[in-house]
Amino acid sequence: QVQLVESGGGLVQPGGSLRLSCAASGFTFSSYYMSWVRQAPGKGLEWVSDINSGGGSTYYADSVKGRFTISRDNAKNTLYLQMNSLKPEDTALYYCWGRATGYDYWGQGTQVTVSS
Repeated sequence: QVQLVESGGGLVQPGGSLRLSCAASGFTFSSYYMSWVRQAPGKGLEWVSDINSGGGSTYYADSVKGRFTISRDNAKNTLYLQMNSLKPEDTALYYCWGRATGYDYWGQGTQVTVSS
């Protein structure tokens, strides 16, 4: 059974940090291109960051560049998102998304709320 399970979300003050994790199972994680995508209240999906299967290439939305870092540990089948200098506009449900040719998997999301 394929699963992507996000964790690490929560309530944090502006300027604070959180580290999201996405634990993968049921598929060959190391072969998949992985992403983080978020959805703010009342808005559509917004792409946040990508990482290739080997972890050597990463990409970021302009809105998070310099503040967020995506990484992966293929030995642990886990994707990460280190989020620093958080802003209220980062408040959203964060999803991890894995894809390979013909396959497409999503997690259930973890809520991040940035508020004082």
